[in-house]
Amino acid sequence: MTRLPLAFAIPGDIATLTGGFVYERRLLEGLRGAGHDVRHLQLPAGFPDPTPAEMAAALAMLSDVPADRPLILDGLVFGSIDTQGLARLRAPVVAMIHHPLALESGLSPGRRDHLFRTERDNLRLARHVLVPSPHTRRILIDRYDVAPDAITVLCPGVDAPRLRPLPVTPPLILSVGILHPRKGHDILIDALSRLADLDWQAVIVGNPWDLDHAAALERQRAASPMAGRITLAGRVPAEGLEALYARASVFALATRYEGYGIVFDEALVRGLPIVSCRTGAVPDTVPQPAGLLVPPDDPARFADAMRLVIGDPARRQAMSAAALAAGRRLPGWPQVADRASQRLSEIFRRG
Repeated sequence: MTRLPLAFAIPGDIATLTGGFVYERRLLEGLRGAGHDVRHLQLPAGFPDPTPAEMAAALAMLSDVPADRPLILDGLVFGSIDTQGLARLRAPVVAMIHHPLALESGLSPGRRDHLFRTERDNLRLARHVLVPSPHTRRILIDRYDVAPDAITVLCPGVDAPRLRPLPVTPPLILSVGILHPRKGHDILIDALSRLADLDWQAVIVGNPWDLDHAAALERQRAASPMAGRITLAGRVPAEGLEALYARASVFALATRYEGYGIVFDEALVRGLPIVSCRTGAVPDTVPQPAGLLVPPDDPARFADAMRLVIGDPARRQAMSAAALAAGRRLPGWPQVADRASQRLSEIFRRG
């Protein structure tokens, strides 16, 4: 296997707690562990909505990468960076696309069209594309005209749980996802508010990515008749999150879209039944026996699914066993890094 000089460009703090940042940090570390010389470039944090100064600074940093150092470019940057500037880079570019930016929630039609056209045009300049799921691969082929052999699916890895399960009473419903409209925490709170007759408690963990939305969620929680049972925990340290996973009985995420969803794998490897939505890559990620999936943006249907899991311990136990079995089949992060290393070596060994 060829040991490559690489550059990995990521906007902002690589330690940011989102699935995409976790994925890229672990991939960067894994490629280094596999023997590659990987240079980390910390680009301005404003992408995919950079100021003109941030765009200029990012292009200047990327332009310094030499032609013999392939450049892995994070999707927040790749999908929004100036196409003419991208075309002038000397280094061959590998795009890391978690999901197309035009599929983000809450975009105006004009902004959605701009992001679609920019990402489509930029994909024509990529030497190769890495994606986390078959779902994202299908979208890039069908909607963005990317050649199938130019895309490698590199599913995320998992870590073995550090704590054994110690579920609490009443059952803890755990949701993990940044406080952003796409994650559907507003739908979850609405659904939980319909379950007054059942015994449960809920914790929603997530970095307040969108401050206005985070404030709206807190107002919604406070106004709910179930406010005393729902905790908006915000950002939680790794040790605290591990403890919450160990205490939980159900994992719930009312997401409006996912390009993959690392948190589903984290729930599966811990044997947690999953309630989520039939959207994006979720049906490919959550095996049917381990999860109940309903249409997005439907709090009544989500509440019904939650009721089935919370109110039926036998069903919950069967789903838990299926989740644990699926979790045991998931790759570890070293396996993911080895696959990425082999694929990149194949691409750039050929020249």
